Amino acid sequence: MTANGHLDCFEPELVVIPCGSRKLGRRAPAGDLYVGSYHRACRRAAEALEPGRLLILSARYGLLDLDDVIEPYDTPHGAADSITADALLEQARQRGVVLRGPVVALGGARHVSLVRAIWPEALTPLAGTRGMGEQMARLAALRTGRAGSRSYSADRESVTPVNGTIEQPSVHVPPGG
Repeated sequence: MTANGHLDCFEPELVVIPCGSRKLGRRAPAGDLYVGSYHRACRRAAEALEPGRLLILSARYGLLDLDDVIEPYDTPHGAADSITADALLEQARQRGVVLRGPVVALGGARHVSLVRAIWPEALTPLAGTRGMGEQMARLAALRTGRAGSRSYSADRESVTPVNGTIEQPSVHVPPGG
């Protein structure tokens, strides 16, 4: 199996999803704080994979369980006060998830880069997408169980058809969503 083989053939031990820029305006559990459509789509896809554990990678706070209560913030990945790979590794050690596997990372390039600093072999089913619409379509496919119609290649980071065709689900992405 390649690093991004069929995600429907196993239950991942850990799925790490991105935070989001759209948040509630008050202190809340991490699982409730992020209200943007992209975060929600990642979460629904992650839950469909039935992982042993689901964590949110916050640009400010690092690894969060869904019930970790945090304050809203406005820190993007890569900002001066954002989480670093070294801090993330320490958090992973503290949470006992460093040696877990298989790990699935759902999210964009900066998110995946941080995840792979801790779990270099993490599966990245959104790799090779060419924009938000394509990512949302893949997330919908993961959620609805059509991930088995694709193979995700870590070497080329692109979609390779398994049965000769690639079915793209229709996903409506509202403007600004």
